Amino acid sequence: MTQHVGPAEPWVILVPEESAEVRRRSAGITARGGRIHHFDARELSTEQGVFRAFAETLRFPGYFGRNWDALVDCLDDLCGEVTGGGAGIVCVVHDADLLLRTEHFPTFVSVLCQGADRANSAVDLDGDPLDRPAVSLSFILGFRDFDHAKIAGRVRQSDLIVTTRDGCVGAALHPGVWH
Repeated sequence: MTQHVGPAEPWVILVPEESAEVRRRSAGITARGGRIHHFDARELSTEQGVFRAFAETLRFPGYFGRNWDALVDCLDDLCGEVTGGGAGIVCVVHDADLLLRTEHFPTFVSVLCQGADRANSAVDLDGDPLDRPAVSLSFILGFRDFDHAKIAGRVRQSDLIVTTRDGCVGAALHPGVWH
């Protein structure tokens, strides 16, 4: 059984920009001493832009490989001041509408789900306890023009469960594929 901390799945939420969900998750994590990190979607419009922005903002180590697998690994290994001393983080992507048109958008969402799932877990992929505590990690992608069906359709892929509820779209790893 995978042990997790932080919010219930999904850890990737796609919402209207400035929605109550952004404020709720941000307030919850900061109340525990965690951190909020903001990303401008213009900086994430290419794969290399994603890797650069995440490495700089979340202070990835110098050996970060600047590829999708390395991004998952570094999201899993977040620690220290970036997480509020382990209290957790919420990463908010503003103007995510700009990413809908990019070829890498579905991969980006899947990688965020993978990184959050691993960071929020107290065990490794084999079910063995980790030598670090689970860290609450979630992502919020804010859209100016929020269209449930369009966004859910663009995110939907076989390794994710995509849900729509209460003015948001959620993405989480499909347990039949990942666990």
